[in-house]
Amino acid sequence: MQLIEIDKARYRRHLNRVIAICILGLAVGSLTISQMLIALFPDDSGSHFHWNLLGVIVTCVLIGWQLNRLRTHEFMTEVVYVWDLKQALNKINRKMEKLKAGGWKGDIEALNAIQFSYSGFRQLWQLDDNTITMDELVVHQAELDSIAKQFNVVLRAEDYDNKVLERY
Repeated sequence: MQLIEIDKARYRRHLNRVIAICILGLAVGSLTISQMLIALFPDDSGSHFHWNLLGVIVTCVLIGWQLNRLRTHEFMTEVVYVWDLKQALNKINRKMEKLKAGGWKGDIEALNAIQFSYSGFRQLWQLDDNTITMDELVVHQAELDSIAKQFNVVLRAEDYDNKVLERY
């Protein structure tokens, strides 16, 4: 995965619309399905919890299927990019201790993975206006830069290849 610049306003606008449509779809879909099931299979005791739960589950599956089907639509470009970026960063984060151990020993690929992680988090936090932890990231970036300087390496997030995670 490569980091790309995206329009923050467009991303927020599209994400908000996707969230609103999903919430509306979940409410309408789950109520419709559960009410149909209750009408078809009434329960004398008045408890319809299992039909309501089934309505929610079926609607969630349908929404997930629809979102997956629409991944390639132009409207979803920024939203899908951020979803994919979060998944990539999560994979790196799970291996971060091992990556740091390898990077501090001079493994350039591990250092590039860490650089990609820091660059990706910086982009995410700026998109979501989450600047609270940005100071901590600056400290970690300075530490990474000093390690790179020690090994005389120029780190570039573009050089990251997710296959390096298989070694860690």
